[in-house]
Amino acid sequence: MTPGSGLQAGLKNRHLTMIAIGGVIGAGLFVGSSSGIATAGPGILLSYALVGTLVVLVMRMLGEMSAANPTSGSFSAHADRALGRWAGFSIGWLYWFFWVVVLAVEATAGAKILAGWVPGVPQWGWALIVMTVLTATNLVSVGSYGEFEFWFAGIKVVAIGAFIGVGLLAIFGVLPGVHADKASFGNLTNHGGFLPHGPGTILTGVLLVVFSFMGSEIATLAAGESEDPQRAVTKSTNSIIWRIGVFYLGSILVVVSLLPWNDPSIAKQGSYVAALNSLGIPNAGQIMNVIILTSVLSCLNSGLYTASRMAFSLGQRGDAPKAFARTTSRGVPMAAILASVVFGFVAVFFNYAYPDTVFLFLVNSSGAVALFVWLVICFSQLRMRRIIQREAPEKLVVRMWLYPYLTWATAIFIIGVLGYMLTDTKGESSGRTTVLLSVAVAAVVVIISLVKQKVTAGRPAPAVEAPADKVSVG
Repeated sequence: MTPGSGLQAGLKNRHLTMIAIGGVIGAGLFVGSSSGIATAGPGILLSYALVGTLVVLVMRMLGEMSAANPTSGSFSAHADRALGRWAGFSIGWLYWFFWVVVLAVEATAGAKILAGWVPGVPQWGWALIVMTVLTATNLVSVGSYGEFEFWFAGIKVVAIGAFIGVGLLAIFGVLPGVHADKASFGNLTNHGGFLPHGPGTILTGVLLVVFSFMGSEIATLAAGESEDPQRAVTKSTNSIIWRIGVFYLGSILVVVSLLPWNDPSIAKQGSYVAALNSLGIPNAGQIMNVIILTSVLSCLNSGLYTASRMAFSLGQRGDAPKAFARTTSRGVPMAAILASVVFGFVAVFFNYAYPDTVFLFLVNSSGAVALFVWLVICFSQLRMRRIIQREAPEKLVVRMWLYPYLTWATAIFIIGVLGYMLTDTKGESSGRTTVLLSVAVAAVVVIISLVKQKVTAGRPAPAVEAPADKVSVG
């Protein structure tokens, strides 16, 4: 394939399988779960179950559309066709913005861990090293991204699997040589009840955990560069229920069973470190730091990949500079990758130079993008189902359950979560601040898209090339 001819099918099935599994395990699961437990107690399980159900339904809708039309633009390309150019443009750029901010957050988190191990290198130096190495990985080929992510995700999966297995053995009292005096399923109800702060904390817990699920959709973007896109999308869509059930609900159940929810160590050490320490496992903190670092690197790797492929798709559709749609002889969109990482580096600089002003604005103004993306997927699927049924019903190999009722119910629930976030007014990163700033940024992007659409009205739409011979886009 010659330079500029498009993406290539460089991801193997094993890459896609592990990307799909690892995509639902973000660093937020390890780092952010302690605040959710403190807020809702053992009832945080219901919060995770609610958000998990929401993600399963949204990914089912996305799977239906992506199995019929696998493309590197995923939901942005589907929104473009189902709702109009303005929708594809807006959600594509918002999603790109979200991931370049995530690059800075994760690079800083990884740098803190590495600086703790090797203090001779300053924290900003580690952030630079991490970003540079993963940028180089993505620039080599999509296969190198897939290989890195295969091993990163593999470590996360093995770690959580081992954590759940060891934890359950301790809870049932059959694990020799450990101190697990507090471990019991009785911890779910013995310390003020299952919902110690009342049922209202379930929704508050939803706000705290919803963003740790972002990344579930990466497999559908990556499918466009796989050997068998339709099979990859179908497989990842069908397996998401057990993935969320095991990795999120299973691991959190073990945490709140090993320790009382109000144990001070959970807030001080983090939920997973505290759970490991309760078993008397030596160096539990360092073990968890290794796992968190792996999750951070995985998120960085996938974030750069995802941002660049969204930029590539926007370039293909004429919604970004044409250079973003050009690829090297290895099928790598170099300009899209470099543009994404440059903004990532700029965001890292803001994190160090202006953490409480500029960077806080970036984080807050991208915070609700996950919910916007899921909402757009809902409305796109409502329209795309009718289009696919009319034009190519044989492509409906994945179908949303109880269409259109579950789709509408999911959309209403997402709107409800956004509305509930408006009632959260605590702190500079409150739910209200996040929603209002995210809506403001989204409004600016939508206005730009409408102006652009008016200016370019009448011009023929750019031809969108298939990412590989087996993939049909459109």
